[in-house]
Amino acid sequence: MADGRKHRKEIGVTWPTSTRSRAVTVGEGLAVLVAQPGPLEESEIFERTAGGAEANVATVLRQLGVDTAWLSRVGDDGFGRYLVAHLAAHGVDVSAVVTDPGRPTAVYVKERGSGSGKATDLAERASRMLYYRTGSAASALSPADLAATAAAELLAHCGLVHFTGITTALSASATGLTEALLALPRNGRLVSFDLNFRPALWAGRSELAAEVLARHVRGSDVVFLGADEAGEVFGTDDADELRALFPEPAQLIVKNDAHTVTGFAGAERVEVPALGLEITERIGAGDAFAGGYLAALLHDRPLLQRLRFGHLCAAAALTGTGDGAELPATAILERLAMLDEIDWAGLHYNDSVIQNVAS
Repeated sequence: MADGRKHRKEIGVTWPTSTRSRAVTVGEGLAVLVAQPGPLEESEIFERTAGGAEANVATVLRQLGVDTAWLSRVGDDGFGRYLVAHLAAHGVDVSAVVTDPGRPTAVYVKERGSGSGKATDLAERASRMLYYRTGSAASALSPADLAATAAAELLAHCGLVHFTGITTALSASATGLTEALLALPRNGRLVSFDLNFRPALWAGRSELAAEVLARHVRGSDVVFLGADEAGEVFGTDDADELRALFPEPAQLIVKNDAHTVTGFAGAERVEVPALGLEITERIGAGDAFAGGYLAALLHDRPLLQRLRFGHLCAAAALTGTGDGAELPATAILERLAMLDEIDWAGLHYNDSVIQNVAS
């Protein structure tokens, strides 16, 4: 093609793919142990899976045809080897992941409610996470990790780098890494940041959280804000007020509790309602939204469709199990993202809808 772009055929749909469409996500991965429903102390069996915001985004991007690498540190242990193998099996480039011989891989336990009414049980379908990440290998992330040969090569040739407020909160050295990422020459590369405010991770330096996170928002090109989190950190959960507070990012996406998302791209403002659905699991939906939006961005889709791709990927996470969203075929997502406004507003996301679109 005259503009130097190539086209990639995927499941009956032609996706435009830039020669710089590679994405790099930077942050902690965790081994996840999922308990059986009911009081945690009664669970005799735990299902092992993988989690971590940036790892989740990487797997979504990969499912949507974006060559993606994950940059992180893991322990020299079975959980670390599992995480690397899990991401690699999903097509993610793990060549820049560092094995730390002195620190463990982070783990979290997902407690699930059965609604039994027992004192230590949660409501049916409710879940709670217990994190064991203090002193983890990823907490030792630092600017030096960006200078390593494998990481530097990935960053030099990617079109987008994505990280979250979880990563910068892990430690002072991790904050140094994220600030170094923002300071790197862009050379056409976009920087994407998801607020993902976790107060517990800022313990001991909570007075720095708002300042550091605001600096990250202002220094990024694409920013995702949960309205409730933004209200806690920045004092407002109103989308237009947040845009006025943060005019710097070229794209600002605000997700609110009324199940709509407001996207700002330059002077453009688009609001898209979420889909109707029956929630199975809430964990990972925000990461799936970010992955869907960013994939559509890298595939040059307009703002409305970027927001819809985010909603569709979040819906897949909300109606599935586990932290990582398993998406329908790209062709199905594309057809749903192109519905007219009335059909979109009336769409109820479930397996029957996916099968009908596929047929």
